[in-house]
Amino acid sequence: MSVPGGPDSVRVGTTEREDSMRALGEHFAQGRLPISEYEQRVGAAADAVTRGDLRVLFADLPAPHPPFLVPPTWAAPPPQPLPYYPPANQAFGPPVQYGEMLSDRSKVVAGLLQIFLPFGVGRFYTGNYGIAIAQLVTCGGFGIWCLVDGIVLLVSGGHDGEGRRLRD
Repeated sequence: MSVPGGPDSVRVGTTEREDSMRALGEHFAQGRLPISEYEQRVGAAADAVTRGDLRVLFADLPAPHPPFLVPPTWAAPPPQPLPYYPPANQAFGPPVQYGEMLSDRSKVVAGLLQIFLPFGVGRFYTGNYGIAIAQLVTCGGFGIWCLVDGIVLLVSGGHDGEGRRLRD
């Protein structure tokens, strides 16, 4: 149902009138209205029948305005994820997502260091110092932990100490 004459011809109630008087009080407190003009506008707000009657009271004033006079702001729709197109030369391993940062460290080097030089050398290389120290203290989990960790690094890669994916 449309309103004849537009939104300014809609009748207002006590809440809208009180909101308008409160906003006029803020303008008076900030020194934008002299007391005589403030009293005149508050009287007009109390006698207002439609939104148009209240809108003219704020035509020459900056914000704040009563909430019902402020037009709604529409939020932009959320950004859509970009489609994933795998690189043509990527054969193995998890896909690299668009915009993902890659490490300057290699997963092959890290994996081979873990296998052939146990005690966390590969993890020191990638910057994962917590795991590296744990492997050093436990003698690489008696060699088993370093061997398994090296194979995992070679097959599926991993992340460096800053959370970036290791290069192939």
